[in-house]
Amino acid sequence: MQRREFLKTASASAFALAASSRGWSAGTTPRIAYGGIGIESSTYGHIRARMEDFTILRGKEADENARFAFLKTRYPAVPFMPTLVATAVPGGPIARDTYDKIKAEFLERLKALLPLDGLYLPMHGAMFVEGMQDAEADWYESARNVVGPKCRMSASYDLHGNISKRIIDTLDMMSAFRTAPHIDREETMSRACDMLVKCIQENIRTTLMWASIPVLMPGERSSTEWNPGKRLWSQLPELNKTPGVLDVSMLVGYVWADEPRGAASVVVTGTNPAAEEKVAKNLAQQYWDARREFDFGTEVCSLDACVQKALASKTSPVVLADSGDNPTGGGNGDQATVLEALLKAGAKDVVFGGIADRPAVEACYQAGVGKTVSLSIGATLDPYASKPVKVQATVKSLLDIADPAKREAAVQIQGITLILSAYRRPYHEIVDFTKMGIDPKSAKIVVVKSGYLEPQIKAIANPNLMALTDGSINQDIVHLPTNKYRKPTFPFVDDLTFTPTVYTSARSHS
Repeated sequence: MQRREFLKTASASAFALAASSRGWSAGTTPRIAYGGIGIESSTYGHIRARMEDFTILRGKEADENARFAFLKTRYPAVPFMPTLVATAVPGGPIARDTYDKIKAEFLERLKALLPLDGLYLPMHGAMFVEGMQDAEADWYESARNVVGPKCRMSASYDLHGNISKRIIDTLDMMSAFRTAPHIDREETMSRACDMLVKCIQENIRTTLMWASIPVLMPGERSSTEWNPGKRLWSQLPELNKTPGVLDVSMLVGYVWADEPRGAASVVVTGTNPAAEEKVAKNLAQQYWDARREFDFGTEVCSLDACVQKALASKTSPVVLADSGDNPTGGGNGDQATVLEALLKAGAKDVVFGGIADRPAVEACYQAGVGKTVSLSIGATLDPYASKPVKVQATVKSLLDIADPAKREAAVQIQGITLILSAYRRPYHEIVDFTKMGIDPKSAKIVVVKSGYLEPQIKAIANPNLMALTDGSINQDIVHLPTNKYRKPTFPFVDDLTFTPTVYTSARSHS
């Protein structure tokens, strides 16, 4: 028997047994829906995420998206029914009317699929909505009110998500990324869905446990590619084999949001409370003990120092990361500070990807390839955070795309080849450059708005320098603006004492 057919047969048999114990009709399978919202929201920026910033997959669009292809191949006998999945490039808080509109549509689609035995929520965990604390909890509680108390709810999270009592009290199970940079998205989503399917099949009620750790670190100091992150997260696969434990997750939290839930966390899903508590306490203590070890995994320096080091380097390409304006962490993506510093230093043979500036892009399209135009670059999204740079630029290439909101232009400014985008986006893959006719590997200096480098750009870095630039995700976290809501955490408070305690979900007792 082929493996795929075996899985179908085995799964169908398991559901037949479960059906008899649950009272399902003969020949039926459980009803599982999925849908969620994901964004990382810095409260230190002035921009707002609105409807046009979200990519929303509705119904069949989600079902046919590559991100969710695993649901059909992994669970051939289990139909996962899509509602909607909304995602956006990290940025500022979500405008309240935008959030309310997306949530309302999600809930309507969810209601249309009732009754449900399970709900899978592909989330991020660091969402902030105007006028609201703990936005993920609001989403979960709203979903719970629709699906009812018997429906099992499972969520998958980013490593940089924040956890709260409200979240733990609403979910039944969850699993978070174990790598940063994130290369285990599908594995994490699969773990969350495996638990959900197993618990429905076998009529298992889980115990969800959470240990909050008063430590907040930027992702750039807590990557899993070097210690202590590498050491801490490498334990999790083996801990998942603990009898009575279904999943162990450890989260860094999201430092650039002023919220009470901002902290590192350990979350354990299982059926053996004593074993879960032991694992959670042990990991929480290890994390706390390692708090002073967290550090940058590459050379960091001020912007001017990084520029001088890059110019003096005997090897290439030097990848210079503009860390404070990284759009994948919540930065605006429109700051021209690094461009200004490179021009001032007379830098040559530079490739820069990229700066979000729709007016500049439109001016390039109006002028055409080969033309020289006067441009004001930068500070179009958040004029309070930085200032523009005025230049003469020659248009090198234009992306062949009709939608003005998605256009990109490459320009030459003295010795710098700069990509301008009409919208906020990262340039973290080689194709982001080559599609514009640019080979970043041949440049002396490559600039990206990033913190730690994503794999493709890291592979060409020779070496990598991270500039400690200003922005809405400033790496100088202890000097961030005064917070109103964040609880005392290290390193903001250096002399904290901590003894791990474990909270058990209220649903575990129901």
